[in-house]
Amino acid sequence: MSDFAASAVPLTGGYGGQTFAVSAGDEDAVIKFYARDPERAAVDAALLELVRGLLPVPRVLDLKRDGSYDDPPYLLTERLPGINLQVFLETATADQRQRVGTQLGELLARLSGMPFLRAGMFRDGELSVEPFGLGDLTEYLAGLDLELGDGFAAVIDEAEDLLAGGADRACLVHSDFNPKNLLVDPGTARITGLIDWEFSHAGSPYADLGNLLRFSEDPVLAAAVLEPLRGMGLGDRLVERGRAADLWALLDLAQRAAENEVAAAAHRLVSRMADTGTLAGGRPPLGVVH
Repeated sequence: MSDFAASAVPLTGGYGGQTFAVSAGDEDAVIKFYARDPERAAVDAALLELVRGLLPVPRVLDLKRDGSYDDPPYLLTERLPGINLQVFLETATADQRQRVGTQLGELLARLSGMPFLRAGMFRDGELSVEPFGLGDLTEYLAGLDLELGDGFAAVIDEAEDLLAGGADRACLVHSDFNPKNLLVDPGTARITGLIDWEFSHAGSPYADLGNLLRFSEDPVLAAAVLEPLRGMGLGDRLVERGRAADLWALLDLAQRAAENEVAAAAHRLVSRMADTGTLAGGRPPLGVVH
């Protein structure tokens, strides 16, 4: 980091606090270090090159593929303009939320149209896919440090039925597709960036939708998001299928409830699911057409 240390400012987001705003030449940039998962640097660089021009992602400026924990690999990218979408939505008007929602739906449609032969994690710069090997939801839950009531068995049955009746294909999944990882121009409500790709993988075309709407109670935003997805061959009941596909990530987050408020909110949600025996867990029926 010696070349960038003088101007490095830590950024929120990313895994393990490894992301910094820096100056590179005459432009603002972002550097991400990969001490915890060195091979991921090449994966993230390859993904950004793959989707550039299709999604609003930063240009790759430099990549260090190899290194050690003390001198880790890194990925240097341009710093995109805009403010955090989560902040923007706190004061956005209904019209602004609708415009943003439509763009989010278009981004999700593009992601769902980028196919892979199988689901799994990317393991190298060639984007080779290693299958998950997680088993079904019941097996997955058994391996987590969570104690949920008997009602959660009905939740798992509902989720598996929804996914069995949906699109059976693997596509590119950002896996952290929510407002904290999106940038927007506050003057035009135009999405300017989709950042933090470190958990992306090949998986369900419903997973990113489920992540985006996980805690949402905004019918205006949700309706706008869903509209561009209706012609993508994903079937009906998109919100419910999204919640079903998001269940793996939600359970994993819930077992870390003591770490932060988002994880605590996930734990409260899965507890409500268990109490009610429903996948909705008290969440509103977003996307219902009257």
